[in-house]
Amino acid sequence: MAMVFFALAVFLFLGLNLDEFSPSSASAASSETVEITYGTVLKLMHEKTKFRLHSHEVPYGSGSGQQSVTGFPDVDDANSYWIVKPILGASAKQGDAIKSGTIIRLQHMRTRKWLHSHLHASPISGNLEISCFGGEEESDTGDYWRVMIEGSGKTWRQDQRIRLQHVDTGGYLHSHPKKYQRIAGGQQEVCGVREKRADNVWLAAEGVYLPVTESK
Repeated sequence: MAMVFFALAVFLFLGLNLDEFSPSSASAASSETVEITYGTVLKLMHEKTKFRLHSHEVPYGSGSGQQSVTGFPDVDDANSYWIVKPILGASAKQGDAIKSGTIIRLQHMRTRKWLHSHLHASPISGNLEISCFGGEEESDTGDYWRVMIEGSGKTWRQDQRIRLQHVDTGGYLHSHPKKYQRIAGGQQEVCGVREKRADNVWLAAEGVYLPVTESK
């Protein structure tokens, strides 16, 4: 445990230059055997568009006015890293594997805010807004996401297609090719929709994958 905190502290000290790392450098195992565990730092790739789930210190100009979340086309951007964490009060610890149906939180690495949703309308499509909100000591059920593995897998692995369903609203984390006109870099909308669609499937991509420390 102490070594894990030390490693993450080193990354922070070096300015979060995590883009130098890849799944192959973070783990010697092939993608078929790499499991996502609590404490893993990763990027989530939207399956259809290949954009990464992204956030930065830019608030929405409408809706909640909270920190915006987008899809970002550039693979090499440190604002697309998220830390996989358990929900409040859970007995889970760093290194534990994550089973299908488990409720998790995703903390934005740079700003320390949580991937969040609520009943505000998203700016482009008018679906459920996805934002970043709170901080280390500020989190609630609006930050809770259920991991739903597509297929027969029982634990979340790097090569598996997943959906993330927001617990409070029932919306699935979703994106589509429609771009923001006033945000640089060709970023696309990320929102929540309440039905399963091909556009709400994601995969774990680049990251620092912590090994499983507890048998399943």
